[in-house]
Amino acid sequence: MEPLTWTGSLSGLNIIFTAVLVLLALGIVAQILISFVPQTDARAVAGDGTMASNQGASGFINMIVNYLFYALVGITLIYLVLGVVMGTGAGILGGMARQFLPVWTALIVTFVVSITFKRKLGLYGKLFDSTVGMIGFAIVMFWVFTGVFGGVFDLLVTHDSLSQVSGMKNKLPGTPLRGAEEGDYQWFLLGGDNLARDVFSRLIKGSWVVVKIAPFATLFAFMVGITLGLPAGYYGGRLDTILSFLANLILAFPVILLFYLLVTPEIVLTGIPNYMALFLFIFPLVFLAILLNSRFYTQPSFRTPLLIVVLGVGAWLYLSMVSSDGTIVETPTYSIPGIPAALDLFDIGSGILVVFVSVVFVNSPTVFRIVRGLALDIKTRDYVAAAQTRGEGPWYIMLWEILPNARGPLIVDFCLRIGYTTILLGTLGFFGLGLESESPDWGSTINAGRRLLSLYPHAAIAPALSLLSLVLGLNLLADGLREESLRD
Repeated sequence: MEPLTWTGSLSGLNIIFTAVLVLLALGIVAQILISFVPQTDARAVAGDGTMASNQGASGFINMIVNYLFYALVGITLIYLVLGVVMGTGAGILGGMARQFLPVWTALIVTFVVSITFKRKLGLYGKLFDSTVGMIGFAIVMFWVFTGVFGGVFDLLVTHDSLSQVSGMKNKLPGTPLRGAEEGDYQWFLLGGDNLARDVFSRLIKGSWVVVKIAPFATLFAFMVGITLGLPAGYYGGRLDTILSFLANLILAFPVILLFYLLVTPEIVLTGIPNYMALFLFIFPLVFLAILLNSRFYTQPSFRTPLLIVVLGVGAWLYLSMVSSDGTIVETPTYSIPGIPAALDLFDIGSGILVVFVSVVFVNSPTVFRIVRGLALDIKTRDYVAAAQTRGEGPWYIMLWEILPNARGPLIVDFCLRIGYTTILLGTLGFFGLGLESESPDWGSTINAGRRLLSLYPHAAIAPALSLLSLVLGLNLLADGLREESLRD
């Protein structure tokens, strides 16, 4: 069986794609250079009195760049569509395109439904009025669907991400599988790593590690930051001084050194990460309790049953998160019992728990400072004074007057912070901190592949490009959300 090329029978398109890509790059360079030249060309005026596009050389170059960009997108879509239809007949890209068919389907359905009902979906719907926001959203959702379909349902992987295949050590992308049995996928699409494992399958599994940790760790960090930042900014005084000092103390500590300390086996054996989880994971529960109590304080007949149900379910989830095998903290000398194993909904591995706690602990002070600053500004607004005049309680004002009016900057920072968290996870995996050595997370995969980077770069480049694309998508999504939130 012959090795696969990158585009297979579609190699004729490569010349066109390369030519368009080169011309687009030259056009962008020309745009940059012409921007330094003073423009003397008059701009046309449209019929409604608005300024039309630039005329002359600048307008011509902009038009050409736009056409080249659309041509590049069109050729890329041709690669994808024909790849899905032809599979490995279209080479490595075709094989990967077909493997990602569930992801393409989910993306198309998501975009069709979202664009159809975008006027009823608030800020999320307005995101589809921004080209940058849509591109970022598409990239992010691509990796979310990849993580779910590949990490949970195993619909995308071609081989076991941990299994070693004889004769496939450091093999190049498209290498056929030796002695493949009936029903086995016949190629390593992105080659094999230094332990003869399939790089493509590890890439898919690694996306699930990022998807299940980064958003939730960021969400927990926001719960901690909001719960402490709102009263610090609203009340000020000694409370603000103490909380700000603690936040600055954590921020002043070197992040990498802090991670090293938290994941050190000697520190883990003391149970410190478990105590930190016990403390940090309680904040979402506290936040929900205060939120619902402040909103329905004047309706005790409805508030009390609601709080019982919500806090009961929340406490169950909280105990399931902090408990592992029936214990909350287990050290060589003592242990603290947790929820019974029969009631434990899920177990978080010790490595993932340490990474999760580390990320939440590091991100919380920054979120605290942002929320505190917003609260200091918004509490001086007239609608806050009106709520105080009505006799509303402090927590109602903080959560239902100040927080909703701070949602724009917080949503943007949330997207950006997921990107920062993704980079942190990659950094931890690269240094071998927290996660197991055989973990398929992108950082660990890059670290394993870097040792032979000069000879076999595919094992490190594939996860590195995946990490880059996800962070880029999150940044573009944040730009789109910021652009739309400013229009409100």
